[in-house]
Amino acid sequence: MTLIATLTLNPALDVSTAVERVDHTHKLRCEAPRYEAGGGGINVARVVHTLGGETLALFPSGGPNGARIEALLREAEVPVRAVPIAGVTRESFTVDEHATGLQYRFVLPGPVLSDDELEALLGAIEALTPAYVVASGSLPPDCDPAVLKRLAEDCRRIGARLVIDTSGPALAACEGAHAWLLKPSERELEELAGRAIPEAEEAGACQDLVARGFAETIVLSLGERGALLVADGVERRFPAIPVEPLSTVGAGDTMVAALVVALADGKPIEDAVRYGMAAAAATLTTPASELARREDVERFYAG
Repeated sequence: MTLIATLTLNPALDVSTAVERVDHTHKLRCEAPRYEAGGGGINVARVVHTLGGETLALFPSGGPNGARIEALLREAEVPVRAVPIAGVTRESFTVDEHATGLQYRFVLPGPVLSDDELEALLGAIEALTPAYVVASGSLPPDCDPAVLKRLAEDCRRIGARLVIDTSGPALAACEGAHAWLLKPSERELEELAGRAIPEAEEAGACQDLVARGFAETIVLSLGERGALLVADGVERRFPAIPVEPLSTVGAGDTMVAALVVALADGKPIEDAVRYGMAAAAATLTTPASELARREDVERFYAG
């Protein structure tokens, strides 16, 4: 099988619960909490495993939250390589409000990684020699955004295809990285362009990212409007799969995971995007931070 390694530089223990209504000042009596191993790359690894791909989740781990993430992943039989750190792995907190159907998501910043800790993480990628590396999620506080450009160089040296799904300064710093694939959202594309982008100009804006060396292939996530693929000689829109969403947590990570699994299985890029969208739709139909079920992914893909 083809190894898909994931790198999560700022993992989180995802805690989710629900209340009847969110009111300020008052104590809110919550339902029993649910705990999940979270963070972009970790979510990707979980879905790759669910879909039958070979994966390994690489991430920094510190304190009781880090230990719990490791235990949750091993319980789910997801292979892990946790690099010990001095800081404490962060938590994220999701609350569903029954009265309105709204969802509130609280995300903490996470620990600062030392230079030695960051070097250990990057060195582990090179030792694995995977076919694909998926770097997904936010960066830790005070982390140099250029770390992903260095990761791209490391991946070229070992012959791995790098897939990047990040945002903010980390995404902006990917200019000139020449990753294999980049998955921005509509909002992130506009932030990179510095302006609002009408639908008719989206393909051109993605082509501009390719020209500026962000990646060879751009898969633009457009939410309810679907997705846009821009690659060498390919420009294609994909309509969204209509579903009644229960939660948006992890949908983007699921799309990336399924897309890479399909590519690792030898599917052409267009079919891989379709498979990724089917997986994202499947995740939207699950509650809280639960991710896609394989049978749902296959059903949406076939339909």
